[in-house]
Amino acid sequence: MEPTTIKSALDNEALTGTTITVAGWVRTFRNDRFIALNDGSTIRNLQCVVDQNQVDEATRGRFTTSAAVKCTGELVPSQGSGQRVELKVTAVEVLGDSDGETYPIQPKKHSLEFLREQAHLRFRTSTYSAIFRIRHQVSFGIHEYFDKLGYNYFHSPIITASDAEGAGEMFRVSTLDANSPPRHENGAVDFSEDFFGRESRLTVSGQLQAELAALALGKVYTFGPTFRAENSNTTRHLAEFWMIEPEAAFMDLAGDMDLAEGLCKHLIARVLQNSMDDLLFLDARLKEEEATKPKEQRAELGLIDRLKFVLENPFERITYDSAIDILLRSKPYQKKQFQFPVEWGIDLQSEHERYLVEKHFKKPVIVTGYPAQIKAFYMRTNAPGDFGYSEKGKTVAAMDVLFPGIGEIIGGSQREERLEVLEARMAEMNVPADELWWYLDTRRFGTVPHAGFGMGLERFVLFVTGMGNIRDVIPFPRTPKSAEF
Repeated sequence: MEPTTIKSALDNEALTGTTITVAGWVRTFRNDRFIALNDGSTIRNLQCVVDQNQVDEATRGRFTTSAAVKCTGELVPSQGSGQRVELKVTAVEVLGDSDGETYPIQPKKHSLEFLREQAHLRFRTSTYSAIFRIRHQVSFGIHEYFDKLGYNYFHSPIITASDAEGAGEMFRVSTLDANSPPRHENGAVDFSEDFFGRESRLTVSGQLQAELAALALGKVYTFGPTFRAENSNTTRHLAEFWMIEPEAAFMDLAGDMDLAEGLCKHLIARVLQNSMDDLLFLDARLKEEEATKPKEQRAELGLIDRLKFVLENPFERITYDSAIDILLRSKPYQKKQFQFPVEWGIDLQSEHERYLVEKHFKKPVIVTGYPAQIKAFYMRTNAPGDFGYSEKGKTVAAMDVLFPGIGEIIGGSQREERLEVLEARMAEMNVPADELWWYLDTRRFGTVPHAGFGMGLERFVLFVTGMGNIRDVIPFPRTPKSAEF
């Protein structure tokens, strides 16, 4: 029989006065009587009161930090403050000892840098257990949102020969002998002898394959791991991360923006409804962190207030032209405080995005109509009268959703459905049409307007938890020179 979860013991009033069994890991053991027990079901601990006459000294000596124990007893109203109930222990069993002298995570405040080095154990801390329970709520909420809207969950391949982004920063997958691979007469590696018979890589996106499915099933979404071999050792980048990518036939850019905003608000509402204990803890943690910053750098809203603000207010929608004009008129630009230049044609940097969101509009922003030269080949080319069209230069029907503290959290577009325009764009950007013949077939046989976007799960979890480093919101971060655990 499974033990009662600590969350149930604390929240289910019907259990008060009954005999239950709980199991978990010791957070603290004080006064030789009180075990603070946590099983991961909640951030809160259950106080288990041990009778010294019933539990011998040797056993009590084993109640060290992170030892695993199972306690049976009566759940009674607590005599102390801070908790509604406590467990009056009648029987206790140590399931797994923990050497209190060598256990690396002691009951004190550790730096996040230190805990990243203990990624196999950091889930047992309050901070990380809260983060990963919230990550679960977000992940489940993604499936919930798209299922309710009639989207089909589609599994795009992890191994692919195509580069959806055109960036070339991909991890190669090969079974060839690394020391002496077969070669052509010109010395180039002969990938025809490789496992897949051609050069293959880990995917950077499931979009292209999702488009194929959407142009038959109508509405699909992918949700799985993606990989970028870019050497970005920053607080915002990972080599392996999870991406949500919906694609919908008969959808234009306006519908794409509505879908993206709706997803963000659905997920925030779900977290606020189901994870308040964890949010309260992370909110307090963030306030402590903010108090150490100079006053001008502190966020105006706490974590929970920030989430409610995003939920309750419509996202601001502006064109790329407007964004550039706002930045050119801004004080940071006038005072030369931006690190990167501002002019029409640039790819907005994080500092630009955050200024628009945090200083100018003070709410999430959706920017549309980006210059074609900085966007991918598959985005629909705008013509006069099209959404986000600019007279300053050729633009595409793209949109980016910008969030406070994060910058870009979603990138999407209406896809180019016109065969001749798509072929011309691919030639312009040196994308080999012969390798994507299957993608072009969907434009040859029954093409329709369609749109979609990509959202990085970790960046969204970063926002809803208030954390500052993306390595803290994925269980085992993969970064340059680091693939531990």
